[in-house]
Amino acid sequence: MMGSLLLPLLLAGAPVEVPSPPPGVSEALAKAPPGTRIGLVVVDAEGREIVALRPDERFIPASNTKLFTTAAAFATLDVASPDIRGAATVRLEGQGTPTVILAGHGDARLSSAPDCRVDCLGELVAAVARRTRVVGDVVGDDTAFPDERWPQGMSWNNMDSAYGTGISALTLDNNVTILTVSPTAPGEPLQVVGDGYYRIENAATTGEAGSGNALSVQRMPGSDLLRVTGSLAAGATPVVLKLGVDDPAHRAAWRFSQLLRAAGVMVKGRITVRHRSLTDADDPAHRGRAPGAVAAPVPVLAALTPPPLAEDLYQTNKTSQNLHAELLLRRLGSSGSVADGHAVVDAVLARAGIARVTYDFADGAGMSNYDRVTPRTTVALLRWAETQPWGADWRATFPVAATDGTLARRFVGTPLAGRLRAKTGTLNAANALAGTMIAASGQMLTFAAYANDMPGDMSATPAIDAALVAIAGAN
Repeated sequence: MMGSLLLPLLLAGAPVEVPSPPPGVSEALAKAPPGTRIGLVVVDAEGREIVALRPDERFIPASNTKLFTTAAAFATLDVASPDIRGAATVRLEGQGTPTVILAGHGDARLSSAPDCRVDCLGELVAAVARRTRVVGDVVGDDTAFPDERWPQGMSWNNMDSAYGTGISALTLDNNVTILTVSPTAPGEPLQVVGDGYYRIENAATTGEAGSGNALSVQRMPGSDLLRVTGSLAAGATPVVLKLGVDDPAHRAAWRFSQLLRAAGVMVKGRITVRHRSLTDADDPAHRGRAPGAVAAPVPVLAALTPPPLAEDLYQTNKTSQNLHAELLLRRLGSSGSVADGHAVVDAVLARAGIARVTYDFADGAGMSNYDRVTPRTTVALLRWAETQPWGADWRATFPVAATDGTLARRFVGTPLAGRLRAKTGTLNAANALAGTMIAASGQMLTFAAYANDMPGDMSATPAIDAALVAIAGAN
């Protein structure tokens, strides 16, 4: 009862007397990089705060943002049934030489890998090959969502990486392209092999054995040119890189045309896309049609049946998969827009009694520097979720200390190994960790720890981890 009475008071910002931090906590946090601002709230099993440092200050939460997105998904979406709503489809338009329309609807797991067993693009290729041996244009259609490929406030230099690849209702192979770079003989160019989607400018060389590696791969946003510079030492292990894609629908259509040709289907037309404008969803020009054209409904030739969303939610939090979290945000609302997704998140948090002024989110994954949340708000979400029918399933998606996901290498050899379950977060000058841990007494503590404003590339993670170990040991 005490926890249920205290929780509304905490959310309302009422003053709560909090004891001094347990021994070792202040010492641990003092080892954070100079200038670091740390917020830390820990509550016991009854809801009493046992640590509250800057509890109501707003912090950049980095990938702790995924806690809020995935909680809203568990609270509002059917995550247990096969994900038919998000499935990719293919249809043929026109007479004679038909146009192939590959359409996505938000599923994050569509794959073109040779060893694919579930949710495979090859099934849609086979459906086209059974119907016709000649096609015209191949169109990637992602109009299920408005064209909002990157969140506001995301650093532009992340756009060429797998962490910041474009977001699209038509997602294939996690919207990345693979580049393998291998050493050859000393003084000779490196061997650079891509999948053919990007042009490659190779200015990198092979160094002497043992000389070290200094490889750099860059692509400017909007460009299709990869510049490879630097070096790899002779005998070094090949480097496999996952690179971001600016227009995922285009790459999906390009890959589909590759597989069609491999299946014996002649592709006579172009690779094109259909996007939907955010400002005017009904503008036919944004759907790849001539102005004034009226498209009659075209039956779907084939549709996939992706696994339940619960499986994707598990991977999204365990591995902190940015693209999948962004797709979940867009799937929360009826229009597929970021704004409508955030409206659903707001409604879920209002049900939890969380005040709107305590957070702001510009995205669903935490790559935006505009995101803000207070430690008390995150603890309030965690404790409210424990009372929900889906709460245990949601918490099961969090990484486990020294065991799996993004915590596999943290807390190793400490009393919290296997006893802390939490979502991580790392961004420019921001570290985060929030979840639950089993204290020395056996009781479960709920916590949120945020560190912002570290200088350079320095990390406050060791200081946060040491503080949590001290808190668990003292309780």
